[in-house]
Amino acid sequence: MGVVLPGTRRERADEHLDELARLTETAGGMVVDRLVQERDRIDAAYFVGRGKAEEIAANAKGHQAGLVIFDEDLSPAQARNLETTIEAKVIDRSGLILDIFARRARSRESRTQVELAQLNYLLPRLTRRWTHLSRQVGGIGVRGIGETQIEIDRRIIRRRIARLKEDLDKIERARGVRRTGRRGMVKGALVGYTNSGKSTLLNAFTQADAFVEDRLFATLDPLVRRLDLKLGREVLLIDTVGFIRKLPHHLVASFRSTLEEAADADLLLHVVDISHPQYEEQMEVTQQVLAGLEMDTKSTLLVFNKIDLVRQPGILERARRLHPEALFIAAGRGLGIDLARERLAALLGEDLVERHIRLESTDSGSISRVYEEARVLDASYHDGYVDLTFRTDRARALGLARLAPPRLAGGEIEETDR
Repeated sequence: MGVVLPGTRRERADEHLDELARLTETAGGMVVDRLVQERDRIDAAYFVGRGKAEEIAANAKGHQAGLVIFDEDLSPAQARNLETTIEAKVIDRSGLILDIFARRARSRESRTQVELAQLNYLLPRLTRRWTHLSRQVGGIGVRGIGETQIEIDRRIIRRRIARLKEDLDKIERARGVRRTGRRGMVKGALVGYTNSGKSTLLNAFTQADAFVEDRLFATLDPLVRRLDLKLGREVLLIDTVGFIRKLPHHLVASFRSTLEEAADADLLLHVVDISHPQYEEQMEVTQQVLAGLEMDTKSTLLVFNKIDLVRQPGILERARRLHPEALFIAAGRGLGIDLARERLAALLGEDLVERHIRLESTDSGSISRVYEEARVLDASYHDGYVDLTFRTDRARALGLARLAPPRLAGGEIEETDR
């Protein structure tokens, strides 16, 4: 069920319902019909108005449909009123996306994140979940039982939310330790709209075995793989969860720790499915999500994928004219991958510098830090000192240079850009 408000084109509403249908299929459902209503404003009680709700009820009954999905977020009161009128389960886009994430979650981290988002979504909507008791409220001998049970359940959910937040804090600390162990490594992160081909590109780059499926949200957990770009130190490529329009804010908040893998990257690869009719809108959605995560200022390489599926003439030419620095590939067929590797190596390697530093051999803390934040190319010990030649980016090199005691002659004796 979609709604067209003033200032919105009917075509845009139909496009959003097309995506909602794909989400429904991804969740294991079958779409039997769709309805669109044009309104001046949203109805506070029924979202679409009581008359339209009754029409939806007749339509659902005629199709023997047990579920009605709205493309916009519903308030708890609207959802309750609609379920009472339609006599079928009613959910909105956010609820559908959360259901898909619950099905796709595999790791302990993603399952914890999804459950936390689900409970935050469920808590204000709890009243309509207890229909088997709330219908008894007011009856002789059971007055107030339904509401009492709801309050008990709310307390249970709040305690569970607190526990999940504690678990996520522990998981994030462990992830932070892993990120610390990757200091000195060059990192690139794949970001973009869901089903744009990020996992396929990861496989093409690294011969990884990332799960690939032509469905929305095929990948939830970040996947990190080593990529050999001949830069003289390890390069890591990180695949992240895809974005989508109207992404539930509870989900974004819960997955913030996962997305911090991308926030820690030296370069973002924004992968775009250029064969999709609304690829430009999908690009805007990705930019909005990145901005919300304060990642929109990071160095970014635009990668237009699935060029082999473009059928409409002029699409590629227009994109090349508007984005002359972008890459154009077909990851599934391996087209343009070699050029993409060369561009990636150039972008990730252009900020690398070689440095030479002399430290006291007893200063194990400073020596360990150099090994953590840079790739050590040579180390020689003599007369109580150690000379280290290392390679890292300019910002880290400046920080490491300060480790050399001023009294040591030649603390930083050579700078060689590579």
